[in-house]
Order: sequence, then C-alpha cells, then structure tokens
Amino acid sequence: MTIQLHKSAIKKESNITITGSKSESNRLLLLQALYPELEIENVSNSDDSIVMSKALLSLSHNVDVHHAGTAMRFLTAYFASRDGRDVVLTGSDRMKERPIEILVDALNQLGAEISYEETHGCPPLRIKGQTLSKYKVTLKANVSSQYISALLLIASRLENGLELTLEGEITSIPYINMTLDLLNQVGIQTTFEDQIITVRPKKNALKINTLTVESDWSSASYFYSIVALSPINTQVELSSYKNNSLQGDSVLAEIYQAFGVKTTFNDQSIMLKKVEEINNEAVEFQLNNSPDIAQTIAVTCLGLGVKCHLTGLHTLKIKETDRLVALQNELHKLGASIDITNDTLTLYATSSINEDISISTYNDHRMAMAFAPLALKTSLKIEDHMVVSKSYPSFWEDLETLGFKFSK
Repeated sequence: MTIQLHKSAIKKESNITITGSKSESNRLLLLQALYPELEIENVSNSDDSIVMSKALLSLSHNVDVHHAGTAMRFLTAYFASRDGRDVVLTGSDRMKERPIEILVDALNQLGAEISYEETHGCPPLRIKGQTLSKYKVTLKANVSSQYISALLLIASRLENGLELTLEGEITSIPYINMTLDLLNQVGIQTTFEDQIITVRPKKNALKINTLTVESDWSSASYFYSIVALSPINTQVELSSYKNNSLQGDSVLAEIYQAFGVKTTFNDQSIMLKKVEEINNEAVEFQLNNSPDIAQTIAVTCLGLGVKCHLTGLHTLKIKETDRLVALQNELHKLGASIDITNDTLTLYATSSINEDISISTYNDHRMAMAFAPLALKTSLKIEDHMVVSKSYPSFWEDLETLGFKFSK
C-alpha cells in the first residue's frame, strides 16, 4: 500500500513520545529469557521486538522471525545454548539471503551443533541445543556487532563463561558497549581490554530486577531531519531520552549541528530546535559506529542541497536490503547524483528535487522513514508505507501530529 505525502509545513512547536529502543529491548528480552526474574519497562513496540518476544516464549520446532535480523542473530545463539532444544530457525526470503556463517562458526567453536537447511552460510538453520562448555572463540573485529552481542548475551549462562578475541579494527563499538553495560547493570561481570572481551559465568541472582529501556535514538533521527528541513525556530521535543545514552545513534545530537539543529537535554527529554540556516558546501561523516542513520543523513542533505560524503557503511549491504544500492536508486529518482562503493556514499548537491516521485522501500523500514521528511520540500509517494512497523509502528500518526499532510 502506498501513501501520498503532500508538500507540508509543520507546527512551530511539537511534542512526541517515542517507544523504547529496539536495540536495548531485544538485548534485555534475551537476558529476561535467561533470567526470568528480570522485569523490563518501556519495551519497544516494534515488530522486531514483538517477534523476538514471541520466539523466546515459543515451544514450536519451527521458529520464523520474518524480517527481524537482530532476532535471527540473537536467537541463533540462544537456542544453540539451550540443552535439549531442537529448532529450525527461519525467516523471510530476504532473511534467507543474509549471511550468518560467522556467528554459526563461532558458536560451533564453542561446541554448538548448527547446520544449514538450504543455502550454506544463510538461514534457515537447524539448531540442536547443547550445554556449551568451551569458552574461547575468535572473531574478525569488523563483523556486525550483532554477532558479537549474540555471543556476549548468552555468555553468563555458559558453564565457563566466554573469552572472545576480536581480530583487527573493531567497528560498531557503541553497540558492543551497550551490551556490556546492560550485562553490568544486572550484575554480570565483564571486561573489555585490548581486543579481548570476557564474560564471567553467573550462577546467583541478578543485582537488580528491573530495567527501563531508553527511547530509540534511531527513531529520533527522522525528527532531526524534519527539524533540519524546517524554518528557523521550529522545535520538536522528544521523550524519553538521557544525556549519557548507551545507543550509538545518539551521535545525532553532534552530527545535526552541521545542519543548524541544536539539541537541549532536559530531565527525560531532548529538545530539537532549528537555530540557523546553514551554508555548508559539503559535509563528511564517518559512520562506522552508527550506520543506521546514513539513510536519514543522505536524505537531509538532498533536501538542504548539501553535498555529503559518508564512510564506514560496509554493514549496510547486509541489512533488510542492500541499503547503499537502494539509496542510490531512490535518490536518483529524485534527481540526485550519487556514487557508492562497498563502504561509502557520496551525494552531490542539487538545487531542485523532482516532484511526486514514488519511493520504493525494499521491505526496509528505514527507507520509508528516511525519505518521509522530504515532504517538507516536495510531494512524494512512499510505497509499502506500513513497513515502518518493523521498528516504529506509530510513525505516520506522529508525523500527522507534527502537521504533515498525506492521503492513503
């Protein structure tokens, strides 16, 4: 189903409450399965977190996570460590193309029994749960942080814990630190020194029984884009956020200064305010630690007529779609000139944007949400617009609250 976004102007002042972080929620849901006494508040209402929760409670032999990549990786590790559990873990057609061999090999090094049902290196997986007594494993450091986090999350329930050695330059460090911080908060002992992460086995009760999930910074990115594309003094308040966030995408507060957006941290919220018109000829950002905001930044730059060069994007090729190719395709439709490599995106400044273009979303929630702010500059259509439910089910309602005009 396609939504028609009419050229819009938003209110000068708005307030939006955003659900809990999908990244934090999925980590805590897995910990809750390992430690049932743990209670979680402000859990994400995203499709991914709902899928994760249902899968962890499922007693079925076949578990289908659909498009949920985080759930696929975390559940692979979880089911591999459940002695006596025999599961076929599968997903959508796109999920069956997404590589998971690095994680499977690591788990098998620890004593897991995982095999491929169809294509070697990709789901669906047959997992025969084992008691994993081996504790040393090595991974390339530049792999998806979700592989690393999947191992860290089950580690405290392994007989001897885990000693994980990372080889090479580490990417996505904020997501690794998020996982370690959540483990530490509940009393699981970890160390991260040089290239080695250790997690001690935990036999006794948790240190604390209730954790509150911070709202999702990736979801906040679309409001940063909206404010950047709006007139001076436009402001949007978002809750619930904190200044010392565990989420890598909180770098938005720094990045969007380049687009004239000031972030003020209040008690449980952030205020985004357009404080100046920018005259940047070009911007450059290294996004190794926050690749999920690349789509938003690229579209913001298109709307502002600013050249951008984004690097550190190699993980985008194995997301819900190849996000670099998808961005190139859709930005071209709008009249942009764009170059991509396996790791970079360069968007050249343009003074005009084509009107009423239909944006394909490729089963990717972030494609739909990243392009929506362009309605402040031109009319456009977003295909399969409810794909946003993967991470942000109330996205369109919240845009309507701001003043966006659309029809379905």
